[in-house]
Amino acid sequence: MPRLDSPLGSAEAYVAYFSAQALPVLKHTARALDAMREDGERINAKRLAGVVLSDPLMTLKLLTHMETHRRHSQNHDITTIDRAIMMMGVEPFFHAFEAVDTVEEALATHPKALLGVLQVIGRARRAAHIARDWAILRHDVDVEEITVAALLREAVDVVCWIYAPRLTAEVYARQREDRSLRSTAAQAEVFGVDAHQIQLGLIHAWRLPKLLIDLLDDRESANPRVRNVVIAANLARHSSRGWDNSALADDFLQAAALLHTSPEILIHRIGMPVEDQAPLIAQTAVRPPPAHAF
Repeated sequence: MPRLDSPLGSAEAYVAYFSAQALPVLKHTARALDAMREDGERINAKRLAGVVLSDPLMTLKLLTHMETHRRHSQNHDITTIDRAIMMMGVEPFFHAFEAVDTVEEALATHPKALLGVLQVIGRARRAAHIARDWAILRHDVDVEEITVAALLREAVDVVCWIYAPRLTAEVYARQREDRSLRSTAAQAEVFGVDAHQIQLGLIHAWRLPKLLIDLLDDRESANPRVRNVVIAANLARHSSRGWDNSALADDFLQAAALLHTSPEILIHRIGMPVEDQAPLIAQTAVRPPPAHAF
């Protein structure tokens, strides 16, 4: 498998490189699909969707497959996993993904990168869970779309760990040395380009549905659905090492503004340890409400 060990000259070069690589899936996903394949007659779209949605890489593979095999008669985008599988059919799904590479195989000689991938995927799952809960509170028009968008927001970070593990490890090393260094700044220092440009380029290259592209575009910040996804992803990232990150208070203030509730209610709702709640509640009480969502 090719590895990118030195920076490229432009965002377009990164997009061309990463989009040319095949996407692996988690070993757990491959094993779950193999087990379901053997029991195919009793497997339905809902059960399959649960497996797919546990793995952002498999989610991305399915959505990309649907777009590249789009029927001429299809006049609308498929933006959720259960609808994708229902349109595709269970048997054709298993046929299309009969042989998939795994992340664990791809990173067999890069154990630190594998750990990095697993940590980012855990963060993505957490973001999807938070975003889904908030979308329900907001009575969103389609909660599943918000869930998928939040799950995929970290997809580029996952791909960087797989195909550029040394560069990506350097990004995280710089952040460990300077906890005030934002991830976007660290990525720009190491990769030499704006990571957001890579993300936007890749989600277009992967041919994701336009609605999901819009939900993953920070420039659409006037849209409360986009803010739902972004703030949930930020909160998942900032809490990945505990609840003492100074950025968390702003995350909860922004979420409270979006959901028209109080930060204290959301802090209680998020499921953090009781001993960590009081300091955060105190921080949100003394900070002014956010002027905007980000």
